[in-house]
Amino acid sequence: MRNTFAYALMLAATLGLAACDKKSENTQQDANKAAQQSQESMQKAQDKVNDAAKESQEAAQKNAEADAQRAQEAAGKTQEPATTK
Repeated sequence: MRNTFAYALMLAATLGLAACDKKSENTQQDANKAAQQSQESMQKAQDKVNDAAKESQEAAQKNAEADAQRAQEAAGKTQEPATTK
């Protein structure tokens, strides 16, 4: 039963490939070009997303450093000894 189904499937695939003509090949080439262009566009978009994420991470790091510096300055102001005259 399985062999019969497998043979029928192979026969159908062979006939399908044999029925391909030049027009189908051109269509396939056009589809391949479109897929390649789409892939390139997706890669460019992914690069932009990665750049934006990197910039966001750098900005967050700078904000954290600025917050730490402000906290340190605030702590330094409150710990300064009072001068007596």
